[in-house]
This record gives sequence, structure tokens and C-alpha cells, in this order.
Amino acid sequence: MTNTEKHLTLGHRSVDARFTAVPPIAGVPGSYVAILQKLKKRIADERVRAVLAANAWMVMLYWDIGKVILSRQSAQGWGAKVIDRLSHDLCTAFPDMRGLSSRNLKYMRAFAGAWPDRSIVQRVVAQLPWRHNIALLEQLPDAKSRLWYAREALRQGWSHSILGLQIEGQAHTRQGKAVHNFPTTIPPPDSDMAAQVFKDPYLFDFLGTADHRREREVESALVAHIQRFLLELGQGFSFVGQQVHLEVGDQDFYIDLLFYHLKLRCYVIVELKAVPFEPAFVGQLNMYLSAVDDLLRHPDDKPTIGLLLCRSKSKVVVEYALRDLKKPIGVASWQTRLVHALPKDLKGSLPTIQEIEAEMTLKKLKRKNVRP
Repeated sequence: MTNTEKHLTLGHRSVDARFTAVPPIAGVPGSYVAILQKLKKRIADERVRAVLAANAWMVMLYWDIGKVILSRQSAQGWGAKVIDRLSHDLCTAFPDMRGLSSRNLKYMRAFAGAWPDRSIVQRVVAQLPWRHNIALLEQLPDAKSRLWYAREALRQGWSHSILGLQIEGQAHTRQGKAVHNFPTTIPPPDSDMAAQVFKDPYLFDFLGTADHRREREVESALVAHIQRFLLELGQGFSFVGQQVHLEVGDQDFYIDLLFYHLKLRCYVIVELKAVPFEPAFVGQLNMYLSAVDDLLRHPDDKPTIGLLLCRSKSKVVVEYALRDLKKPIGVASWQTRLVHALPKDLKGSLPTIQEIEAEMTLKKLKRKNVRP
């Protein structure tokens, strides 16, 4: 090892200062780089495991504290004042520990009440950050939906903000709902996986000023917001291209959007329609699937899947259109916001879209002093 030495005088003392020089990479053994990469990966992995273990330990501690508060509340009537006192005393005992505020203790109590089964907490919920768990408590009223989002957040690695977007978009009511023919065109268990990949409806609330009546304009807006689009499609989709050219015979065809799904190991064609579903759309998409299988598909890839997105659809008509088809196709609707059914007592008491449009037209004519 090469060292650089300097003679220094400090006060009345004479000392030698030594600086160790880093040896050049050319002088290390040939296997050094590979071993360095393995060690770096091992250290990085262990650091991640340490962080996850610490998070799980903290969440389980919060659950235990919440259970104690719940039991004392039931047995001895602990109220807000007792929790405030408990927070003060715990903060005094552990001044360097965060998360012991009165507000957080109340979250712990709600957390323990929402998840009475300790085994589920250990396997799923404790693997999520505390902020995720607070979001699940605050935004979801029932245990079934909370567990669904907890498992999906863990499986797909959703951040806190992405979890909020998925809850807001009611992903649990849409996942796996597309009409398809996968059981007869894809062997199990791939057909089950494919069925869960696609949803209905797709929510494109990020389209901005795109004219929803123009397919190409909507398509361009989706590509411009590709990150949000991929998030709405779900985990595993990789964008390949827009208006992908296919030359079949002496004719040119263009696929709206082409993706590759990393888990299904196949291409996915997405055809976008700004009108309600028509059976003729299936024939066009079926031809695209055959062409991609012949021209783009690798021998190791599985058969290409088609996803037809329409503004609306009749489930019965779609099922008839797909019944005897040999290519795997799913059909779903798309919209820019989720529309919920009106309560029965309000139906009939609100104007229809046609009535609103007629009223607006009448007002415009009046402003212009034109007789209708």
C-alpha cells in the first residue's frame, strides 16, 4: 500500500502525518469488481431488510399499544383525558421517540380496533408504513376493502400518494371486471391472472382538455400522461409505442397503443374507441392480434392479448361477440370520472342531460335576443 507522509510541527511537538492513497483499479485482482458488486448488493439488501424490519416492529408496537388502550377503555372507561396523560408520560419517558402524541395514540386505538386479528397485522398490515395505515383507516369504512388495498399496496409497492389515488378511484370495485373470453383462449392459471389484470371501467381523469369525441386526441393525451396511464392500467405494463405500424399484404394498419406485460409475458394491444361498443370492433382487433403474433411475438412470448376500450358497452352484446373467438380479448369502458347511481328518491326529480342542454340553448338565444 502506498502512503504519503508529511512532517508537521504542532506547538513543541513534532509529528508525522500519513495519508493513505487509494490503489489504482488496474492493480486489483480480476475478480475484484464482481466481488465488490456482490458486497454492495448484499449491504443494500440488508439495509432494506433492516428498514422493513424496523417498520414492522414499530407497527406491531403501535397495535399492541392500541389494544391496551382499547381494553382499558372497555374495562375502566379510559377517555380522551387519560390518553392525553398517557401521551405526556410516554413522551417524558422516551423523549427521543416520535409517534407518541395524543393524536397518534388515538390512531393506534383505531388501528387495533380495525384489525383485531394479529396474524393479519403481522403478515400484511405491519409490512406497510404507518402513513399507509392511517390512510386506510381514514378513507375506507369497512374491513374487506381495507384488506384489499393493504394487500395491493404491499404487492405493487404503492406510495402513500398512489394509495390515495387508488382509493379515490375505487380500484377495488373495478379490478378484474372487464368482459373477456380468457377461460376459453388462455390456459389456466394464466387465464386467471389475465382476468385480474384488466378492469372496468378505466378511469382517465387526467385527460385535461382532450376532446373525448376524438379518438386520436384522447390517445395522444393518454401518451402525454403516460405515467398516470400506466398507473391506471396497473402493475406490469410496459409501453411499447403509439400508432404502431403493421403492414399486412398490401395494406397498412396502425395499432392505437401497444404494451408488453412483464408478468403475463405477452404483448397487449389497446384499441381506443370514443363511441359505444360495436361487434365490428372485435374483428379489427382480432386481425391485429394475429398480425402481432406473426410479426412481433418472440417464440418465448405467450399469445398477444387485446383490450378494447369503449365509451360504453352492453355486456350481453360483448359476450356474444367474443363467444367463439380464438384470440384472447377483453372489453371495458372508459370514462373521465366515476359516475355513481343516484338514490332512488332522487331519480326523476333531477333534469336529464337533454333537458339541461335545451335550457342552456334557450338561455343563449335569449341573451342574443333571438326568438327560438
